[in-house]
Amino acid sequence: QVQLVESGGGLVQDGGSLRLSCAASGSIFSINAMGWYRQAPGKERELVAVISSGGSTNYADSVKGRFTISRDNAKNTVYLQVNSLKPEDTAVYYCKALGMTYGGGNYYQDYWGQGTQVTVSS
Repeated sequence: QVQLVESGGGLVQDGGSLRLSCAASGSIFSINAMGWYRQAPGKERELVAVISSGGSTNYADSVKGRFTISRDNAKNTVYLQVNSLKPEDTAVYYCKALGMTYGGGNYYQDYWGQGTQVTVSS
């Protein structure tokens, strides 16, 4: 199994910044893509940003130019720098990893964290 633990969320004013972190642990053989998703009250979970094991990135249009995803492969950790926050960015932010475990079969599967709350006040 792979466990993902997010941190770094909180309450911030309009225009503020936060740095979210997500550390993966467990019987990890390999982690492929890692990403951040968010879910606002009453809305479906949506992709925010994703990064491949090689560092290629992709962002939702709504966060381009404001959010930056990065990763430290040695630490199995992914980060999300969120700048110029807006009230509409308020959501629970979830980390996802596409991982392969020792003894878990020769295939990748998705693992999710429990989420970290980001609240932006106007």
